[in-house]
Amino acid sequence: MKWLILSLFLTGLVTAKAPNIILIITDDQGYPAVGANGTSWLRTPNMDKLRKTGTAFDRFLVSPTCSPTRSALMTGRHPMKNGITHTILERERLTLNAVTLPQTLAKVGYHSGIFGKWHLGDEAEYQPEKRGFEETFIHGAGGIGQAYDSSCADAPRNKYFDPVIRHNGRFVKTKGFCTDVFFNKATDWIGKMKDGKEPFFAYIATNAPHSPYIAPDGSKKRFLDMGFDNPSAGFFGMVENIDENIGKLMTKMDEWDLWKDTIVIFMSDNGMAGNVCNEGKVLGKDGEIEILGYNANTKGHKGSLDEGGARVPFFIRWDGQIKAGKTVNQVVAHIDILPTLAEIAGASLPDKQVEGRSFWSLAKEENAEWPDRMLFDHSARWPKGANPDDFKWKNFSVRNSKYRMVGKEELYDMETDPAQKKNIAAEHPEIVAKLLSAYEKFWNETRPLMVNEDAPLSKERPYHVWYERQLANGGIPLDDGAK
Repeated sequence: MKWLILSLFLTGLVTAKAPNIILIITDDQGYPAVGANGTSWLRTPNMDKLRKTGTAFDRFLVSPTCSPTRSALMTGRHPMKNGITHTILERERLTLNAVTLPQTLAKVGYHSGIFGKWHLGDEAEYQPEKRGFEETFIHGAGGIGQAYDSSCADAPRNKYFDPVIRHNGRFVKTKGFCTDVFFNKATDWIGKMKDGKEPFFAYIATNAPHSPYIAPDGSKKRFLDMGFDNPSAGFFGMVENIDENIGKLMTKMDEWDLWKDTIVIFMSDNGMAGNVCNEGKVLGKDGEIEILGYNANTKGHKGSLDEGGARVPFFIRWDGQIKAGKTVNQVVAHIDILPTLAEIAGASLPDKQVEGRSFWSLAKEENAEWPDRMLFDHSARWPKGANPDDFKWKNFSVRNSKYRMVGKEELYDMETDPAQKKNIAAEHPEIVAKLLSAYEKFWNETRPLMVNEDAPLSKERPYHVWYERQLANGGIPLDDGAK
């Protein structure tokens, strides 16, 4: 019998179940706002534990703002090649020609659920249930209660406490703080999926700690007592609340014995919010405590083309497969997530779409090769109706393993000068020319794919229309998981 089982495995008739995947992505947290990354007065024991029990990618780079990063994660290619050049004005919509991460995983049997923030299009055809997610539990726009003069808007009058959430296409009223609500729903879904014959992908995308900086009183009180102003106390309180929810999820994973069967990733979507990243000291009860603007020896914050706009925490844990306590210092990026998870899951990559590459070898091997390459960023966000070509040489950056080029005039050696204190462009004109030439090639490839530039603003806000229609036809029920 033993030889028969071995033979079946060798001939492919019996295959092991691919690992489950839980990807947690926070909003505006950035690299510094994790205790283990140097913010000593911030208590994040569970984020710290993920770092300690998994592998940390210490130079993980994303885009300077949220929709671009989320689109790169979902597609494995640069955001502007997904048509995304803003976070509003119909320019946050993920091109319908893209194959998403859950669609890729579905081909090898994965079931996918999203809990929290989507922000890749609020119109019906752009919603996550049309992009590969079977279970959807989301707010609209870029944040709870947001509303702009376009389709990008959440349910009307929505709040961080007891928010109205769109669950599988129908609005429900929830109870509690938004982050708690999202994690509770995700955990319930994971509990239902964990014993299935097929693997699951849970995408937990919090709107916190994005502004407005609203946190439960118990989460921000400690910071107010220390002397932080109310917005800063709200921001860091939201981070600690996220950490508490990660801890609850980790406890359930212990209880369910899922660590050997599940990859867990923690990351943020862009650099730390700038208004809690300003220089200045806080005076607490015991005197001066810390520089509020601690930025991990990195220049810039959210929206910046400097390293601080793009550097985020990235921890990955898979017990028995990934070494605990390891740190990877190679430059890895958001476009690499889809090809990595596809490799692990045994899924084929979408044809002619993915420009990232799998970093799985970096996670599991000590001296894996990682050839150099160019990474490009552009803050975009030009005015509606403007010609993108007029902004080609404004607000862009080029990054490889050693250098960061910011605009046409600034060059930094990121190995010897990670804080970007010395501009060496004048000393290395040949490097400047090489990086600018690569950027021009990138722009010329990208420009035809900016498909949202001529899109007219929507005449209606879909979430408002759907909400009012449901309100008039039976109302908004209490979520069945609300407590």
